Amino acid sequence: MITFLVVRFSSIGDIVLTTPVIRCLKQQVEGSRIIYLTKSAFEPIVKNNPFIDRYILFKESISDVRSDLANERIDFIIDLHHNLRTGILKRKLKLPALAFNKLNREKWLLTNFKIDNMPPKHIVDRYLETTYFFDVENDQKGLDYFITEEDRIDLNKEGLNNQTPYLAIVIGANHYTKQIPSDLLGTIIDEVNQPVVLLGGPDDTEKAKEIAALTSNQTTINTCGRMSINQSAYILQQAHCILTPDTGMMHIAAAFKKNIISVWGNTDPRFGMYPYMPGGQSKMFEVKGLKCRPCSKIGYNKCPKKHFKCMRDQDIKGIINGIKQLFEGAD
Repeated sequence: MITFLVVRFSSIGDIVLTTPVIRCLKQQVEGSRIIYLTKSAFEPIVKNNPFIDRYILFKESISDVRSDLANERIDFIIDLHHNLRTGILKRKLKLPALAFNKLNREKWLLTNFKIDNMPPKHIVDRYLETTYFFDVENDQKGLDYFITEEDRIDLNKEGLNNQTPYLAIVIGANHYTKQIPSDLLGTIIDEVNQPVVLLGGPDDTEKAKEIAALTSNQTTINTCGRMSINQSAYILQQAHCILTPDTGMMHIAAAFKKNIISVWGNTDPRFGMYPYMPGGQSKMFEVKGLKCRPCSKIGYNKCPKKHFKCMRDQDIKGIINGIKQLFEGAD
């Protein structure tokens, strides 16, 4: 038996993007055992994964779980976070380790000087490169996300017939410069004229109210702050299609093979974190040619240039038409 410790501390999307590594290791390395180390906040994402034999959680410091790790007889560390903290972990455990290439230099050149040396390779494939020593190959099955019966919600109680096709809109993101502005979402909702479910966390409740006030669509259902991560995932799974910025829920939707309309603000698909193997009619929208974009590999709380053209200049008509096309022929 070979025991792998797969390490990815955060966040939602990044953890979902590691699932092909977990699955391929488990299915292609005979007798493998997979232990996953992450922060306790992300337990809902890993707890239902059948390819994980055990997950270990920590809140603040990995020293809290050092004894648990020492007792596991780990053979190899697969470091899919590759930062200072994982470096300390590897030194303390003194075990063979493989880490993925974060391409920090290439990202720095792209964000600061707009020099594009990024390889045309998705981060999933860069994650999988860490398993080359074990002859693991990409099985081309995409991402995984597992929910259980208890995560299912009654859409009838939310005002939707269980058979009604609806558009799920992810309204939040960790940083403002990734988010689609409320007024643009209001316009999209009115023009698409389909049932809509708004998805987001507790921090998005005010924005959701603002969006609802901006639209005359009578079937706009606000679930922000009322659903767990996995309940929101269920809503994505049942949706006809998804409108989302660059955020973790986008990757969950890709795991369900949904058709995704992704809208990119200050971040850039060239970083390699675009939807991985989503529905075949998915589309990406971004404002190309802006000298200030990408301004960050993550995002900011406000536009550094104060004009927010990366979102304000989006092809809203194209986004609306893209969504309408996905609803053509829907029951």
